[in-house]
Amino acid sequence: MSHVAIMGNGPQELLPELSRYQSIMDVWIGADRGSLTLLENGITPDYAVGDFDSMSTEDKLNVQRHANVFASYPSEKDETDLEIALNKAYALNPEKIYLFGVTGGRLDHALINIQLLYAMKNRTITGVIIDRQNRLEIAGPGKHNISHDAYYPTISFIPHTRLVKGMKLEGFYYPLTDKTISWGSTRCISNKLISDFGTFSFNEGILLIIKSRDV
Repeated sequence: MSHVAIMGNGPQELLPELSRYQSIMDVWIGADRGSLTLLENGITPDYAVGDFDSMSTEDKLNVQRHANVFASYPSEKDETDLEIALNKAYALNPEKIYLFGVTGGRLDHALINIQLLYAMKNRTITGVIIDRQNRLEIAGPGKHNISHDAYYPTISFIPHTRLVKGMKLEGFYYPLTDKTISWGSTRCISNKLISDFGTFSFNEGILLIIKSRDV
């Protein structure tokens, strides 16, 4: 299994154009109401999982009829619906997991969902969060290639650890050489590539890479 997509309960108005991603996905998983969101966007969930307590009985039955696999869980449980969906994704041994509908709304949910990228990295799985304005990934030390995305042209680098040391940017409008970036620093915000490809590297820490666009 290569690419698995999970749809969360986030606001529909923050979703990207899902048709841009359908051709690259092997499996679509709906977490709770995210299953209904998939159906409403013309995508049949391969798996629909969660407690479904945020849905009407009619909507729940609609998901149950159309999803290839439907698994309902108690509303009182240790895992969130998104974690249940992630565990299903992990069982498929993917190379990459895309998370949609996991931003917007409650800030505590958005922050913990971003931290899930780190949990995926620890499993040697590439995690990506995508919404209408942003595409987020996480990276560890080393040299990494990065490509221009016309849909998300602005690139920012944000420390996920207190310090990111030895930061170097090549092929960017604002290059950087051997700098330490700390929490609260805006040094690596709102950069752009000067060609189709560039590189970033660092030797200590964990980095969030955010490609974004204005409204």
